[in-house]
Amino acid sequence: MSRNFCAFLVSLTMLGLFSFAHADEYESTIEVFKNAGESGNFFAKSYGYAVFPTIGKGGIGIGGAYGTGRVYQHRNYVGDTSMAQVTLGFQLGGQAYSQIIFLQDKRAFDEFTGGNFEFGAEASAVAITAGASAHATTTGSSAGASGGKNDATTRAPGFYKGMAIFTVAKGGLMYEASIGGQKFSYKPKR
Repeated sequence: MSRNFCAFLVSLTMLGLFSFAHADEYESTIEVFKNAGESGNFFAKSYGYAVFPTIGKGGIGIGGAYGTGRVYQHRNYVGDTSMAQVTLGFQLGGQAYSQIIFLQDKRAFDEFTGGNFEFGAEASAVAITAGASAHATTTGSSAGASGGKNDATTRAPGFYKGMAIFTVAKGGLMYEASIGGQKFSYKPKR
């Protein structure tokens, strides 16, 4: 294993250790999605959702991403989740973004919270961008933004297999043409 790759993995791990969000970060992230066009409509028509205030992502050839979040059922906090992703392909840079996954019904909620859940490369997310129209991308690719999170707009996606995913870029620059899925773990609130 090359020295640079080891340094990258250590950096990604450290990012994960310092990415724990405070309760107000969850509420402010939820507000961003509520006020960002169509993503706001999903709160009323979803059984639950998982919100990640910050996911850090980086790579040079081989990349990865990590973030922690909370799961809500009928707007009530019910547990914690974490997301990890490994990507292979042409990629360079790093970025941070927020993500929300809307769970349409009890079946989708149970599937997501049933233990270890994974999105494959065919899953797509709507990248909420500022100053540009939104576009659908695979969860393995990146999105950029040219404005603040308060200027976010989006086009309405539908649910895919009971789930709808939105992301908001927070910062960084990453070029990528990669394949990879996101894996989630879940622990109920004690």
